[in-house]
Formats: sequence, structure tokens, C-alpha cells
Amino acid sequence: MLASLKLLDLMANNSEAMARLWARDVIKNARTPYYHRFSEDRIIPQAADFYRKLSAVYTLKDPYPAVKEFMTKFAEARFREGVPLREAIYAVILMRRHIWLYAAFQAIFITIIEQHQALDSQTRTILIFDYIIYALTETYETLMMGAASQKK
Repeated sequence: MLASLKLLDLMANNSEAMARLWARDVIKNARTPYYHRFSEDRIIPQAADFYRKLSAVYTLKDPYPAVKEFMTKFAEARFREGVPLREAIYAVILMRRHIWLYAAFQAIFITIIEQHQALDSQTRTILIFDYIIYALTETYETLMMGAASQKK
């Protein structure tokens, strides 16, 4: 649990720094060309907000309802912006990656026990990101069906 709390603190207290690193990555990544047209300052708020909301749901016994709520809003915003679904998913994958890169850079998991606890944290993070991806795609599908029916 100590490692989970360290990771939680890291996300909550360093959301802007993590988001800045994510923005640098997503702007130049070949799998996210939609984001290439934006400055870091334009997209940092979406990742910083994501990290703060993620840290708020991390310790919930059943995080899915809260994940569903914040990811529905996140997905709706990306859909309205015109972000292709595959790029929205990959942007979230990069957000997940930057949690662990930032944690490794900060060397928050030092001892063997903490490294074992880090594996538990990673398992929890993977579960929550599974929920995130599911909620993101579910919302996009709903919005795409709605847009298609409006064109008829």
C-alpha cells in the first residue's frame, strides 16, 4: 500500500510536470499526428486534469463508476475536438507510460519491498487503465452513432 500511496502522491502533486512530459511526447509521436499541430501549453491541461482525476479514483474500492464519469467527459471533449479514436487511445496509453517513466525518474521505488509493492501498484494501474480505455471507446462509439444518425 505504501507504494500505491507514493504513486498516488506523485500523480496528484506532479500532474503538471507529468503532463508537460506527455505533451512533448504526444506532439511528436508518429501515432498521434492530430496532436502535432498544437503547442504544449494548449494540451497540457487535458493531461494534468486527467492525472489529477486518476489520482482521485486510484484508491477507491470500485473505481469504475468514477472512471466512467471522468472518462466520458474526457472522451466527449476529445470527440468534439475531432481527435480520431485511435489517437485518443494512444494519447491515453502515453499518459499511462509517463506515470511510470516519471516514477522511475523520481526513484520513488527504492527498496526490494517497495519494488514488490510497485508491482502491486502497476497491477492496479493497469486495471484502472483498462477501465479508462473501455469508457473512452464506449463514449466514442455512442457519439459516433449519434453523429451518424444526425447525418441521415
